[in-house]
Amino acid sequence: MKSICGVEGVTAAGMKEGRYGLALVAASGTSAAVFTSNRVKAAPLILMKERIALGELDGIIVNSGCANAYTGEKGIQDAALMSGIGADAFRTDPERVGVASTGIIGRYLDLDLIGKQARQVAPRVRRDPAAEVEAARAIMTTDLVEKHALVRGDGFSVGGICKGSGMIAPNMGTVIALLYTDAEVTAGGLQRALRLATRRSFNRVVVDGDMSTNDIAICTATGKAGKVAAAAFRAALEECARSLAIQIARDGEGATKLIEMVVRRARTEKGASEIARTVVESPLLKTAVYGEDPNWGRVLAAAGRAGVEFDPDHVSLFIGAGEERTPLLEKGKIVADLARAKAAMKGKEVRFELDLGQGKEEATAWGCDLTEKYIEINGRYTT
Repeated sequence: MKSICGVEGVTAAGMKEGRYGLALVAASGTSAAVFTSNRVKAAPLILMKERIALGELDGIIVNSGCANAYTGEKGIQDAALMSGIGADAFRTDPERVGVASTGIIGRYLDLDLIGKQARQVAPRVRRDPAAEVEAARAIMTTDLVEKHALVRGDGFSVGGICKGSGMIAPNMGTVIALLYTDAEVTAGGLQRALRLATRRSFNRVVVDGDMSTNDIAICTATGKAGKVAAAAFRAALEECARSLAIQIARDGEGATKLIEMVVRRARTEKGASEIARTVVESPLLKTAVYGEDPNWGRVLAAAGRAGVEFDPDHVSLFIGAGEERTPLLEKGKIVADLARAKAAMKGKEVRFELDLGQGKEEATAWGCDLTEKYIEINGRYTT
């Protein structure tokens, strides 16, 4: 098992029928969640902001194909009814069921379909590798691959599945992330750890710069492994979330290359993060990476508009990693070997490193190239 079913106390199953899928993940314990910062929030998020305040869940029901977003009071009522369907499957109270939806905005849930699918999935909820694959595939929309992560700590585990491919931007993208741990963690401690992990992972992924209405990351701690060191748990949760975030960037709509942008020696982590995110969001850089064009000036131009103070005449810039790491600028001096730089852009991953030379903080952001396929996917998304 490579993700959620590798965590003690978690079982899952799912199914997909064309555009429409349904996943059930059962796990009882303390829970926390983070949500999109988009002012237009989908009905499930409005409901979950109330539910998560209680600090405990017994399971989560997720549908794909319909976002249940911008659906007014009926949408909120439908989200509550959907949680009731989940409660029947988990044999618990609706208030202890998490709800998430993904798909097209402005359409109402087909609760008859969701109920039928839930009745088919519920008897198959179990703990095995096939179950977590079913659940991960059920929540996919334009994703090409399911996304899993499992981190083993000292006597505990953190696992997760997520979906996300397009409408990915900082402050949560079109992400539904279901994270689990068997560590014993209080609801307050879990909320703080999830916020930090999200800030350093999902909030640093940019596919296209758009922000969704349905983004949510939920973490449940079953407590089966007992108490663990808080620092060890936070590190494992961050590692798990980061793995999922990178998988999202790698699977960006129409993408052929993963972009990793590392900003080092900044005055603050926040400043480093702002620069890294701005660079990976740049359409000019994304298209240059797609064309394998070593136009490194686009990195500097994007960094300069990130709203973070630094001295452009003292920065160093590199492309590639390991033995392929090639300097482009050294303390403001151009040293670029464009032939080597172009060679560093040939693979499936392109890495830039910007050294600001002004502090000790750093941050990394991830994105992908921008291709004709992205337009093809999104030009006909609803049809």
